[in-house]
Amino acid sequence: MKKLGLISGMGELPIAMAADARSKGYTVIAVGLEPLADRTLESYVDEIRWINVGKLGEIIKYLKKSGVVEIVMAGKVPKELLYKSKISPDLRAIKLLFTLKDRSDDSIMLAIARELKKEGMTLLNTTDFSSRLLTPEGVLTDNGPTEEEWKDIAFGWGIAKEMGRLDIGQTVVIKSQAVMAIEAIEGTDEAIKRGGKLAGSGSVVIKVSKPHQDMRFDVPVVGLATLRSMLEVNARVLAVEAEKSILLKRERLLKEANEAGIAVVGFKDNTTH
Repeated sequence: MKKLGLISGMGELPIAMAADARSKGYTVIAVGLEPLADRTLESYVDEIRWINVGKLGEIIKYLKKSGVVEIVMAGKVPKELLYKSKISPDLRAIKLLFTLKDRSDDSIMLAIARELKKEGMTLLNTTDFSSRLLTPEGVLTDNGPTEEEWKDIAFGWGIAKEMGRLDIGQTVVIKSQAVMAIEAIEGTDEAIKRGGKLAGSGSVVIKVSKPHQDMRFDVPVVGLATLRSMLEVNARVLAVEAEKSILLKRERLLKEANEAGIAVVGFKDNTTH
């Protein structure tokens, strides 16, 4: 039987991917990154080891010993952990950090992919086990954006793509064609709250993939937590990149968005409305 290694951070995506992989006949060998991964992951995998997020050497040793040659990474690993002394990196992680030209997301993740490759392990695309979760194109809720909100989406789209090109973040918050917030190290939900408070009600949230998105990691993910952050600040529209982002618990998310009067759109550069 084929084995799949799953390195799991925060959120629901690792569980969805584990379930998909098992439905495809894989035995799923997971590393639950402490203190981040959801403990319920245990019920969705065949074998799991809980390892501190900073122990790169231990993670690789466990996966190699388990006979894994294909690996996926899923779930958020907040980069601010590096700056809050919440992790104690082992020697292999420290060496990796010292080799980086910078500490952007891509630099860190590409370095981890290289470490895995050195050990004969290949990092697969996130979408290999989550393609059914990809955001479809078009207006996904009962009501779509107003003409003014479509203008905000078009305005914010180019800014979000540029932020992605610079590897700063994936999300921007817009109101009346002005930037309220750009996501940095704090993550999408905090950026939404910050921008929404500045905007007052009616802000537009745009989340995109990077122009040259590596589908092995950091694929944009939207879920109920995103929606609840928007509700907290009375944001009005969520536009996410169609076919290059993941919508978790889509039916429930869209039902709650409809109830809250939030428009959700799967947008592409060539989208017309």
